[in-house]
Amino acid sequence: MALYSETVMDHFRNPRNVGVIENADGVGEVGNAKCGDIMKIYLKIKDDIIEDVKFETFGCGSAIASSSMATEMIKGKPLSQALTLTNKAVAEALDGLPAHKLHCSVLAEEAIKSAIKDYYDKNGIEYDHSQFPDCESCGHCCEN
Repeated sequence: MALYSETVMDHFRNPRNVGVIENADGVGEVGNAKCGDIMKIYLKIKDDIIEDVKFETFGCGSAIASSSMATEMIKGKPLSQALTLTNKAVAEALDGLPAHKLHCSVLAEEAIKSAIKDYYDKNGIEYDHSQFPDCESCGHCCEN
């Protein structure tokens, strides 16, 4: 059995939505350079819909594939739906990730939530703070 699915390999070799959105409405960055994976997500939002999403990821193939897949899954969706995206859904959409790479899908989920939180903060929009992870204190990025 191959370590990575064809879907993971496709999103690694041909990542979707790579780049920067100038004057993004929301930007989220998660990860830790000393651990090896950093994800930055940029959102363009209009009428509560994610019109465009781009990412920059410094990390392994699983991190790149997770970023690519996650952006595909939220593009064109309302913010409320994007907030429900889970790392499990990202991993399943990639047809699985090796257990030691599941943290990459967690980073993708957290980066999206961080970008949405940034949008809410910039625009003074009230939100439920429990929906957003406190990445600095979780420590999962450096567990492996």
